[in-house]
Amino acid sequence: MDQTYLTLNIGTKTPQFGMGVYMVPEGEETKQACLSALRMGYRHIDTAHAYQNERSVGAAVRESGIPREEIWITSKLWPSEYGEGKTMVGIDKMLSRLNIGYIDLLLLH
Repeated sequence: MDQTYLTLNIGTKTPQFGMGVYMVPEGEETKQACLSALRMGYRHIDTAHAYQNERSVGAAVRESGIPREEIWITSKLWPSEYGEGKTMVGIDKMLSRLNIGYIDLLLLH
């Protein structure tokens, strides 16, 4: 698959086509689905704290053999994590669950 990219208004390029893992259970199922998508050429995976599968997404990214900077990861904060004293804690927890160094796009769920 040839991945196409969109350029955001800040100049960053994001893969136009990605895989969402909503409703895919945490564990081997999510990890294998992500690994298969990455092998097929996907370079964007969309997850969220609420999906409870960030650990498996991170495991797939680490095991894929694809340089991290070539994979775009989107994740989302849950509303209970919004606000002073909560948001940074929520992001730190998300980064810990993913264990891939950084998140490319963080959305508010």
